[in-house]
Amino acid sequence: MTFTFRPLDPLKDAELLHGWVTHPKAAFWMMQDARLQDVEREYMRIAAHEHHHAYLGLLGGEPAFLMEQYDPRYVELVGLYEPQPGDVGMHFLTPATDTPVHGFTRSVITAVMARLFEDPAVRRVVVEPDVANKAVHALNEAVGFVPEREIQKPEKKALLSFCTREQFFAATGAAV
Repeated sequence: MTFTFRPLDPLKDAELLHGWVTHPKAAFWMMQDARLQDVEREYMRIAAHEHHHAYLGLLGGEPAFLMEQYDPRYVELVGLYEPQPGDVGMHFLTPATDTPVHGFTRSVITAVMARLFEDPAVRRVVVEPDVANKAVHALNEAVGFVPEREIQKPEKKALLSFCTREQFFAATGAAV
């Protein structure tokens, strides 16, 4: 599968995202009760933030997943770990579907990681999924993430994990 990426348009894409983030499958996204306006507001906030960016991943030109990238020195993990030069944070969401494709989500996280490592300044990807999100822990491990420790964020208990360029390459064989 070949994915492309485009910057998220908070107003144009809000209706699509609203369906994705409020679906029960997206419980760990913590927007279950969000209204359309809440989604617009959240992604307008991200669009205006110098250190947080949202993208739609496209498959055949059609929206297939959401990706967020952030600088953990300023967003999400401030004061929760000691950032290193070249750290970048990441979130991704594949929407619920009635016709699941085997291996799709693994292809998505692999594409997201490859996209992040296209930037030569990125040395390590940092994630902080909910400790209860076992499915994403398995996906993270499949692309080379190594858990470091549990941390307490304001909204959740998270599993702080890291993946270097070398770990990603070793786990996936992807050229980076």
